[in-house]
Amino acid sequence: MPLDFTAIDFETANSSSASACSVGLVKVRAGIVVDRVGWLIRPPAGHDAFLEWNTRIHGIVAEDVVRAASWDEQLADLVAYADGDALVAHNAGFDMGVIRGGCAATGLECPDFTYLCSLNVARKTYQLESYRLPMAAMAAGFEDFPHHDALADAEACARIMIHAASRHGADSIPGLAQATSVKLGRIGAPVAA
Repeated sequence: MPLDFTAIDFETANSSSASACSVGLVKVRAGIVVDRVGWLIRPPAGHDAFLEWNTRIHGIVAEDVVRAASWDEQLADLVAYADGDALVAHNAGFDMGVIRGGCAATGLECPDFTYLCSLNVARKTYQLESYRLPMAAMAAGFEDFPHHDALADAEACARIMIHAASRHGADSIPGLAQATSVKLGRIGAPVAA
């Protein structure tokens, strides 16, 4: 099984998990980055206030997303891009929460994904003072990227996973999870009866 996955990163307008305002996606095939895509998202009504704190972090303001497609218009594109891959994200609980939150706020069914957290993998791979994305990415040899740009952050996450898989001799996302004793997560999975 090759090291195939899609790295994902969201930026949010505010503290609501339903307030995604941008997404970055990076496709990895056999341990090589083969494609990158990112876009702005118009958060759903009631979750669309842009807080100064968030804007200071990522630089996106309400005017930037006025003409962007909404979460419910873009979810199918996100799912199609991932194409059944496991997702990876740095602090994956946040990004998976954004998927859940966006779906809940728009009445959509949450898509089914397996995911692995690059933050937890980094903790089992490197000896660092901080495991924040820029520090973990630097340990993986990926430096000087515009942190809090969703596409750049997704690529940094992908590079961490590729480097960690190489260090652990893992050739797949399940293999990397096993090698690092990091649990694979799941969202959108049907509830067992």
